[in-house]
Amino acid sequence: MRKRIDEDQIYEKNYEQILNHVKNDPYAQSIGIQLSKFEAGFTEAILEVKSHMVNAYGTVHGAIIYALADYAFTAACNAYGKTSLGVNTTIQFMESAKPGEELVARATEVKRNFRTGFYRIEVFHEDNLIATMEAMSYRKDHYFIDIGE
Repeated sequence: MRKRIDEDQIYEKNYEQILNHVKNDPYAQSIGIQLSKFEAGFTEAILEVKSHMVNAYGTVHGAIIYALADYAFTAACNAYGKTSLGVNTTIQFMESAKPGEELVARATEVKRNFRTGFYRIEVFHEDNLIATMEAMSYRKDHYFIDIGE
């Protein structure tokens, strides 16, 4: 029988190592996404929109909003040191943003078990909710940190 692992304890004990791992995302870094909060079950990421991140209408490209939401999701689902991969996402765009504005994505864990995790991500410009995303992760049977098993 498999020993039950306390993932909250893994998060607390290995916080710096896990944080460094999830922050080491070359794509997020390349577009300027920064992780501003990193907690078990909740993450927040920010991005200042640059002029090259817009579509033909001069508003933020949906791919940029999606990338920000996806990064917040990635950080949240990997917060316990267990390799987790996105399986499915559904995003709804409700409002646009413009260059120079700061966007904030907040990912909240809804439910997690041994193999899957479910997350709700909200993207804001100031107090305006501009997009929501629901996401599911597949949690591999592998920790990317040494948990001393």
